[in-house]
Amino acid sequence: CFTLSPSTFNSCAECIVSGPNCAWCKKLNFTKTGEQEAVRCDTQENLKTRGCSETEIISPKNIQQATQKKPLTSSSSGSSDPVQIMPQEVKLELRPDMPETIELKFKRAEGYPVDLYYLMDLSYSMRDDLERVKSLGSEIVRVLQEITGGKGKARIGFGSFVDKTVLPFTNTNKEKLKWPCQDQNVQCQPPFGYKHVLSLTSEHQKFNDMVSKQFISGNLDSPEGGLDAMMQVSACEGRIGWGNSTRLLVLATDDGFHMAGDGKLAAILDPNDEKCHLDRENLYTKSNLLDYPSVGQLAMMLDKSNIQPIFAVTENVKSVYTELQKMIPKSAVGVLSGNSDNVVKLIKDAYSSLSSSVIVTHDTLPDTLSVAYKSNCPGGDKPGEEGICDKVGIGQEVTFYVQVTAKECIKPVSFNVGPRGFTEKMRVTVTTRCECECDDPPMKDNPHCNGKGQVKCGTCRYDCEEGYLGQRCKCSAGQRDEEQLRRECRKDNGTECEGRGDCVCGVCQCHETEGGKTYYGTHCECDDEHCHKYKSLLCGGNGRCRCGKCECNPEYEGNACHCKKSNEQCKTGQTVCNGRGTCQCDQCQCSRGYKEPMCLTCPGCTVPCQKNCIECLAFAEGPFQKNCSQACPTTKVKVVDRLTLSTEAKKCEVKDSKNCWMDFTMEELQGFDNYSVEVLREQRCPEPPNIVAIVAGSVAGVALIGLLILLIIKALIYIKDAKEWKNFQNEKKKSKWTNADNPLFKEATTTVANPTFSGE
Repeated sequence: CFTLSPSTFNSCAECIVSGPNCAWCKKLNFTKTGEQEAVRCDTQENLKTRGCSETEIISPKNIQQATQKKPLTSSSSGSSDPVQIMPQEVKLELRPDMPETIELKFKRAEGYPVDLYYLMDLSYSMRDDLERVKSLGSEIVRVLQEITGGKGKARIGFGSFVDKTVLPFTNTNKEKLKWPCQDQNVQCQPPFGYKHVLSLTSEHQKFNDMVSKQFISGNLDSPEGGLDAMMQVSACEGRIGWGNSTRLLVLATDDGFHMAGDGKLAAILDPNDEKCHLDRENLYTKSNLLDYPSVGQLAMMLDKSNIQPIFAVTENVKSVYTELQKMIPKSAVGVLSGNSDNVVKLIKDAYSSLSSSVIVTHDTLPDTLSVAYKSNCPGGDKPGEEGICDKVGIGQEVTFYVQVTAKECIKPVSFNVGPRGFTEKMRVTVTTRCECECDDPPMKDNPHCNGKGQVKCGTCRYDCEEGYLGQRCKCSAGQRDEEQLRRECRKDNGTECEGRGDCVCGVCQCHETEGGKTYYGTHCECDDEHCHKYKSLLCGGNGRCRCGKCECNPEYEGNACHCKKSNEQCKTGQTVCNGRGTCQCDQCQCSRGYKEPMCLTCPGCTVPCQKNCIECLAFAEGPFQKNCSQACPTTKVKVVDRLTLSTEAKKCEVKDSKNCWMDFTMEELQGFDNYSVEVLREQRCPEPPNIVAIVAGSVAGVALIGLLILLIIKALIYIKDAKEWKNFQNEKKKSKWTNADNPLFKEATTTVANPTFSGE
C-alpha cells in the first residue's frame, strides 16, 4: 500500500494519507513477541491475516453527495430556462489518492437561447462586404430563431474593428487619420482599434439600422487588430449583453491578425491585461497603450466566457485561421464569398457543427487535484483531459464519467465542470478525509496508557501526558540513560532525527517543513516537498511526492513524472529498443554499452566466435554435443555451401575438436547474446602424415648428423695439429749454434784431386 517501510507511519492519520490501499488497526495490544508494537499500518488483507478483525480496521472511503436544483429537460415548453446538465452540484469528501467518479449527464435542449455577436473588419478591402451585411440583419435573426425553435430566443449584436492607430499599423498623417480611404468618393470614417456598436438584441431591424450607419475605414499593413477586438468582446460581458445562452462570436475579415509581441513595433510594451476598456462611446480606449493579446490569452478568455468563435474569412487567409482554430477550442472556420452573401449559411453550418460537438472540461485546478474524463460515446472509453462526444442530436442524452483525485490533504476547493460553449456548469466542491474516525470512548488516565494518557485509534502515542511518551505512555526522559535514548534517534549513527526533529525519550518528534507540513518517519527522514520538478510543478503535476521521490500517476513516468508512458518512438517492429534497453519517456535507455537512439550499435562490444556452439549445432560434434540446445539456446545456425557476408556480420575461422577449420559468419539479432550464424558446410581438415617419408627423413637426418659430427671432430684435430706444427717452426727459428771447431770432429768424406785430370 506504500513504498516506504510500514514502521514509518506512527499514527492513523499518517497511515491513511500514505496510500489509497492503506488501513490502520485500532486493536489494543496489537503486539508481537517481546512487547514490540506490531505495524498497525498495512493493507486490510494483511491486517486481517495478522489478527485484526474487520471492525477494528480503519480505512475511510470517499463520500459523494449530488444535488439537482432543477430537473433535466430537453424542451423549452413549460420552462423559460431549460436545463441541460445533471447534477448541478456535487460535494466530494476524498481520501488522498483514492479517485471518485461523478456521472455527468448532458441532454441538448430544444430551443436553447442563442446570442450572436457579429464582429466585422472595417478596413478598406471589406467595403463590398459591409454593404452586404447592412441588409442581412433580418435574415440572420430568422435563421437563429429557426435554430432555437421559437421567437424571442435569438439575439444579435454588432461590433467593428480596424487596427491600432499608430505607426507602422496606421498612417498617422493628420489628413490620413481623418480620411484613410483611397477613394475620395467613398464615405469613410477615421481608423480605430475596436468599437462596440450594438448590444445583443432580438430586434433585427435595430441591427439593420445600426449597421447601415457604419462606414468603411483603413490602415497601412495587412494584418488587422482582430484579436484585440475579440478580447474586448470576451472581457466586456456586461456591455455586450451576453446572457444564459449559446454564445457565438462571428469574426468577418479578409486578412490575418496581429498578436502578442507585434506591439513592440510601435513601442507598445505593456502586455494585454485581459480587462474591459470601453469608454462611454463604446470605443476601446487602451488600443494604443496595451499590446495585442496572445492566442493563449484569447483562448482562455473565450473559454472562460463560454464564447464559441466562428471565423468567417476569405479563401486567401483560410489556412491561417484553420491553424488558429486548432488552438482555440470549440471554434469553426468558414469561407466567405467575395461580398459575404453566404454568411447566413456559413453561420448556420458552423452552429450545427459546434452545437453537436460536446466537449466537457473544467476550470483551472490546483496542483493537488486531477480530473480525467470518459464518456459513453463511441471512442470515449479511454480517460483523457477532456470528455468528448460528437454528433450529439437535440434531445439525445449522453453521460460523462468525471474522475476526481486529490493527491494529498487539501483545504476545501471548488471548481466548475461542464460543456464548452454553454453557461451551465456542475459545481464540484472537494474536501479531503485525512483524519481517522476511531470513535474511542473518552477515558481519562486510561489503564492501557499506564494511567498517563488516552487511547486514540489503538495507541497512546499522541495522547500521553506531558513528560511521557511511547505506545503505552511508559517512557519518561528521566527513567533511562540519556545517551541510550539519543542513540535510538540516530539513523545509522547519523544526526539526531536527521536534524529535522527533537529527540524526546528515544522518539523523534518531527518539526514542520517550510511548506507548513510535517517531516515524518522514524527518524524524520521523510518529507513530501523535495522531489524533482517539471515546469515548476512538483512531480510535474502528474504524481505525488512521497519521502523525496515522485510516485507517478499510472499513465505517467520519469523522475519528475514529466512524460506520458509511451513506447511508440522506441519500437522497431514489435520489439522495444531492439530488446537491449528500456523505454522511458518514449526514449530508449540502453544497457551494456549499446548506443541511443534505438540501441542498435555497441562500439565497445565484440561478437564472440562461439566455437563449441557452432560445432554442436552445425555438425553435432564437440563438447556440447549431448546438451547442445540447452547450452546454446540463443544461437540460430544455418549450414550453407557459400557464405553470404553482410556489412554487420563478423567472419570467424576456428578449429573444432578434430582440429578441422570451421568457416562461419555471425550476425547479432535483437536482444542480448542472440546470433544468426551461417556455417560453411565444408570443413578444412589437415592431410594425414606420410610414415615412409617421416622414417626416411629420420634415418637421413641421423646419418647426416653423424657425418657432421665426424667432420667437426676431424676439423678440430686438423686445427690442433696445424697449431702445434706452427709452434715447432717458430721454436726452430729461434735456436742458435756455436762457431768453434771440434778437433775430434772429422768430415765424413775426403776429396782427392787427380793430377792427370784436365778440366777440358
